[in-house]
Amino acid sequence: MKYCNDPYNRSRLKTREVPVGNIGIGGKNPVRIQSMTTADTMDTEKSVEESKRMIDVGCELVRLTAPSKKAAENLQAIKANLLKQGYTAPLVADIHFTPNAAEIAAGYVEKVRVNPGNYADKKKFEEIEYTDASYRAELERIEEKFTPLVKLCKTNGTAIRIGTNHGSLSDRILSRYGDTPEGMVESAMEFLHICRKHDYHDIVISMKASNTLVMVQAYRFLVARMLEEGMNYPLHLGVTEAGDGEDGRIKSAVGIGTLLEDGLGDTIRVSLTEVPEAEIPVAQKLAAQYVDQEQAIALPEHLDTPYNPFEHERRDTVTINNVGGKNAPVVVADISQNETITPGQFFGFGYNYSKKLDKWSTQDLAADYVFVGDHTVDFEVPGMLGVVMNHENWEQNSKDRAQFYPMYDAIPAQGFGHPKLNFLRWNPTNLDVQELHFLRDVVLVVETNASNYVQVMRHFYRTLVLKNIDLPIILKYTTKTDDTESFQLWQSTKLGALLIDGLGDGLWLSNQTRIAPTMINSTAFGILQATRTRISKTEYISCPSCGRTLFDLQETTAKIRQHTAHLKGVKIGIMGCIVNGPGEMADADYGYVGTRPGKIHLYKEKTVVKKNVPESEAVGALIELIKENGDWVERSVD
Repeated sequence: MKYCNDPYNRSRLKTREVPVGNIGIGGKNPVRIQSMTTADTMDTEKSVEESKRMIDVGCELVRLTAPSKKAAENLQAIKANLLKQGYTAPLVADIHFTPNAAEIAAGYVEKVRVNPGNYADKKKFEEIEYTDASYRAELERIEEKFTPLVKLCKTNGTAIRIGTNHGSLSDRILSRYGDTPEGMVESAMEFLHICRKHDYHDIVISMKASNTLVMVQAYRFLVARMLEEGMNYPLHLGVTEAGDGEDGRIKSAVGIGTLLEDGLGDTIRVSLTEVPEAEIPVAQKLAAQYVDQEQAIALPEHLDTPYNPFEHERRDTVTINNVGGKNAPVVVADISQNETITPGQFFGFGYNYSKKLDKWSTQDLAADYVFVGDHTVDFEVPGMLGVVMNHENWEQNSKDRAQFYPMYDAIPAQGFGHPKLNFLRWNPTNLDVQELHFLRDVVLVVETNASNYVQVMRHFYRTLVLKNIDLPIILKYTTKTDDTESFQLWQSTKLGALLIDGLGDGLWLSNQTRIAPTMINSTAFGILQATRTRISKTEYISCPSCGRTLFDLQETTAKIRQHTAHLKGVKIGIMGCIVNGPGEMADADYGYVGTRPGKIHLYKEKTVVKKNVPESEAVGALIELIKENGDWVERSVD
């Protein structure tokens, strides 16, 4: 199924232009940047001030929650206040569960977002057996609920976003399609067909998920389905509940960036558990990558893909040492530019040396290999770490040392030196790969400075598969920026997209100017975590806050992180309200959900196990719940 113009030649998918107030979404318009207020929508002053701060830093659409008819009515006052102060950015009403609030809001704002999973359904996590007739009856019921809003929006010139969320699919969709990308698409299509029945087309569609693999697959399925049915509605991109800080940025960049690499996306929102204006620069940096196309390498057009873009399956490779095969992707650190090599420099990529004990200790985020170039290493290295050096240096100084391996720039006429593991730099534009057939015990380090890095790598991937070459690949990508946030976002976009498509047995992150080694290392592991290819830390699925939130999300997330950050592989959902509760944190192991002011429900997966816990006791109760279920480990002290 076709899901983009061409996976090997990035160009933006042509979508219809949807007018939203004084801007257009889709068509020839730039990718629009938006965010959502966190203030109570009933607090006009706070909502207005927060909206102004967002607009001042570049927010082009401001979304506000409208959980009730009163909140929907107050959008009129918020809109009037903003206009009075010269702020004309369109407003979007966010609706869950309350069709009557949506119909009110449609008279005041330029766009209404509805969630098809809960607009006409109440979620009870029930499995229901439907006959074709009973399912059709359900669709008729939904149409009856949704049609009044469609007609109002058509009359008023108001746009609609049909916003499907992975975690809040209706019980009806789950019963027939399961918790799948296909189910997400079907949920949106039901509402989309109702709109088309009434000749209403001012529609934007989103397929959000906290799991980046699910999110990317759902958008690709959606586009394929729309193209099959002759539709071209614009797309709003976002990774929902991405979290805060570094993790939230990396996760968002992986999901949103992969789709931008496909040429998909007309408007984006980066969902961070931070103040909403902090989201805007992140979204702008993501979108900015796709404006300048200099240094792009020409590639053949409309080739088939050797991987399934709708399902994640890692490329089959041979196992060489701990690289490739069924091994998790490795991380390569690089200290070759340092003047000398000392034990203290290993701290930046996860290893601590105690002089007093003459002992190495290892952190969870510890690189697997370190490249030292032409330097020698005159001390014993940690037992889990491999040292890679230029092959002449290796031949002269470290050939007989365990854990030391050579790096080659070309295939040596006399053969590779190490009997078990050698590294070979390879330019992916070199498709004369026949000589690779005869290599054993060789891992390819693949890099290009082309601006269409992802597409060049996909093309190389295709060549390897067609030629039946199964050597493992280390993906190396070099950025040029002094801004650490841009470094994280750009690395996550390029490398994350390739990992999602199944390419890559390791990562080597590089930058032309100095970035702190700890930042480089944590970014590499963050990308692997975000793509679910290597789990090395706790995962937090925390919502970005909105007017429905019942506690301080930033403070609470920080507190929970403080106590649980050592629980490797455990997923914890932190949700500000019941709307974003058990549904949105669909694949979390544990959930912390606000239910009313000062009260928290605690969940084990999708089941509530402790109700109305006082907020002052809730973090402790969450820890006890994790202990009761056997997922707690004590924090190690070195």
